[in-house]
Amino acid sequence: MVRKIGFIALWLGFATYAFLLAPPDQPDTFELIKNLSTGKWEGINPLVISLFNIMGVWPIIYSCLMFIDGKGQKLPAWPFATFSFGVGAFALLPYLALREPNSKFVGTKNIFLKILDSRLTGVLLTVGTLILVAYGLINGDWGNFVQQWQTSRFVNVMSLDFCLLCLSFPALLGDDMARRNLQNSQFFWITALIPLFGPLIYLCVRPPLTANNTESVPNTSAAASN
Repeated sequence: MVRKIGFIALWLGFATYAFLLAPPDQPDTFELIKNLSTGKWEGINPLVISLFNIMGVWPIIYSCLMFIDGKGQKLPAWPFATFSFGVGAFALLPYLALREPNSKFVGTKNIFLKILDSRLTGVLLTVGTLILVAYGLINGDWGNFVQQWQTSRFVNVMSLDFCLLCLSFPALLGDDMARRNLQNSQFFWITALIPLFGPLIYLCVRPPLTANNTESVPNTSAAASN
């Protein structure tokens, strides 16, 4: 219950800040989002370009855990994961609040889940993210980015969204490790405490769910929490 209340409070606090306390919306925000989405990047700070595209990587990272986790939940994961591509933590925090602890995978993996469970997916995401981060750090203008963070609601809230996604990932990590019989607290904390690349490394090295893991079994974690 404490976990649920915590995530609900975090979601409400994030929404309150985004709509009431963040810097004002700028007249060119819609044009900026359209240009970022369509690849018309001329004149846009590479740091903003990098961050915007990384915000598209985060939902895939979460999906690699959520769709597997959702197989044992009363509510499906796909609506939250899908909407997170547009609104980030606004969509993911409610799922984290409403889900139950679930350390077992119920059923079998279909093609989609096999792709999400594959280490190759993690490797491709990591390579793509490295390119995006390098592009932003090498070419970006930090002074301009700080100015936009102070004056633009879009850049400000997107930055906070990134931080929330980094901080919230451990809420799914423990159960995902349990499904794979990974009992290593050091590995958990390394993954949890390294922003962005900790989760990516985890996706690259975690063992895939095996036939023994995917048998239909009672949800002992959920039962223990009731």
